[in-house]
Amino acid sequence: MGIDILEKERIKKLQSLLENKEQRVAIVAHTNPDGDAIGSSLGFYGYLKQKGFHHIDVIVPSGYASFLHWMPGNDDVRNATDDPENTLKIIAQANLIICLDFNGFGRAEQLEKPLQKSTAVKVMIDHHPDPEDGFDLVISDTSVSSTAELVYRCIDAMGDDTLVTREIAECLYAGIVTDTGSFSYACNNPVTYEIVARLIGKGVDGAYLHRLIYSTYTENRMRLLGYSLSEKLQVIPEAHTAFISLTKKDLERFHHREGDTEGLVNYALDIKDIRLAALFMEKEDYVKASFRSVGKMDVNRLARNYYNGGGHVNAAGGKSYLSMNDTLEAFIALVKKGFD
Repeated sequence: MGIDILEKERIKKLQSLLENKEQRVAIVAHTNPDGDAIGSSLGFYGYLKQKGFHHIDVIVPSGYASFLHWMPGNDDVRNATDDPENTLKIIAQANLIICLDFNGFGRAEQLEKPLQKSTAVKVMIDHHPDPEDGFDLVISDTSVSSTAELVYRCIDAMGDDTLVTREIAECLYAGIVTDTGSFSYACNNPVTYEIVARLIGKGVDGAYLHRLIYSTYTENRMRLLGYSLSEKLQVIPEAHTAFISLTKKDLERFHHREGDTEGLVNYALDIKDIRLAALFMEKEDYVKASFRSVGKMDVNRLARNYYNGGGHVNAAGGKSYLSMNDTLEAFIALVKKGFD
């Protein structure tokens, strides 16, 4: 299903790496994992369990949104921030490390050095541009909608579609849905829909999962959304840009929890004639920046060149180590002069 000759060789290598079911496997996602990171990780976790692996751990560098906690296997996920000692021990003892939905060890932040230091065989499965060195096997395709889709393609290419249970399919479906904005972007390839059809054929209830992901707002999250749009949204018409900024005080006012701002940046992009949207959130030591764009406006380049980050052409993120005010002033000046 869309795997070219080069990828077939890599699939064969992945298949050979998965022959020893007694080895210790660590599945690692990026920091602040989103639906694709969690969906692909738990989907692959379920697949390895179906194959008969006995020692598998799923590791995330930090917490993630509560609306993703319904996924099968969620209770087995280890948060490195909450349990650093055991997490480092797992990485050190692993024979095989599978990194999903990120293209370089730096995206795992505090786990970067332990991952680099590990003597385990390291595999990257990802769809972000510019994969970095340091992995023994890289399966990377930027044309694929999501890492969850790529994980399914790998499973299918290894002849293991029959091992995909409803629970595994739910995780992979969630990864595809969230990374395509409910099929509103990055999903023009017919193969994506063929895979979604296969997952639904495994028993996935798309409407039910959509409610679990998108219709579980708390009152505080809904009020934060209203405040962000009515009080914190700024538009720069001449630059076809809109952005939202939230200070620590703003977030505390609405009792912000992990995931409460998920998708918020997209509202700014929904304004007519806006081609670039940004969300800036004040953290303890930096300002987190999220970017979205339409067309050929490359926010991956924006994030890489100016915000110590990266991502996709139309969706990227990074960090500013300036104050919030200085970050916003610099951003406004940048988009007015044109960062392209």
